[in-house]
Amino acid sequence: MQNKRVLVTGGAGFIGSNLANRLAADNDVIAVDDTYLGTPENLDDDVEFVEASVLDDDFPADVDVLFHLAALSSRNMHETDPQRGCRVNVEGFVNAVERARQEGCETVVYASTSSIYGSRTEPSPVDMDVEAHTAYEASKLARERYAEYYANHHEMNMAGLRFFSVYQGFGGNEEHKGEYANTVAQFADKIASGEAPELFGDGTQTRDFTHVSDVARACELAADHEITGVYNVGTEEAYTFNEMVAMINDALGTDVDPVYIECPFDGYVHDTMADYSTFHEATGWEPEVSFEEGVELVCEPYK
Repeated sequence: MQNKRVLVTGGAGFIGSNLANRLAADNDVIAVDDTYLGTPENLDDDVEFVEASVLDDDFPADVDVLFHLAALSSRNMHETDPQRGCRVNVEGFVNAVERARQEGCETVVYASTSSIYGSRTEPSPVDMDVEAHTAYEASKLARERYAEYYANHHEMNMAGLRFFSVYQGFGGNEEHKGEYANTVAQFADKIASGEAPELFGDGTQTRDFTHVSDVARACELAADHEITGVYNVGTEEAYTFNEMVAMINDALGTDVDPVYIECPFDGYVHDTMADYSTFHEATGWEPEVSFEEGVELVCEPYK
């Protein structure tokens, strides 16, 4: 993408800031964030930062492309205040898309979630039946339906990306998320400090860990190809938490054993894995950072 005026909502957050910084080299990028889950310290100097909520009506929206990443981005955050979660995740989405549409924007890429697939050890295709078991999942499915409306009624390019377990590490733009950061980042930080990470159950749950650089590239490609629909962004590989802890120990040269605790959440998703074939067919995207390499990148700042 080049010479475009771009808006990234949630642009000072983890994924949003990585995307904004990536695009800023060749585009005019505005990052809008209310700083609840983001910090402008994540942004490079050539990104224009605007502190605002996606519920506001005065942030810049005269753009060529909207990347809508703003959200209450975890199940627990959403369940604590479902009404606020709905306002931010659903009303905020409609507000941002509608304001950009009225300014002439025709291309939107937005964050959905892989959580709606539930627990699966096989790759999850985008056309499988899904259900909402949490308010967070319901809000993201609502986005997908509103995106369908904007595509059908207003003929906009609306690409929804269901991200799988995105990580970067506290040495990147993830540290500000703290307890809401990916487990890779949290466990690496604990192990580097000599603390034992806490694993739910027996540590055999699996995740399709996807490096944020691959996710930012996926967002850009979705906009470049002006695609519409829902797509998975993951690696089609899954690792157990036990394997992840062992890999972190190997990377750091440490020998810290995890502590196993009872899972405190009902409906905890035990396994995830993406089928990204549809997105590959549409854009040519495939992951470039293996999990082994990704763990090394997460651990490098601690060495």
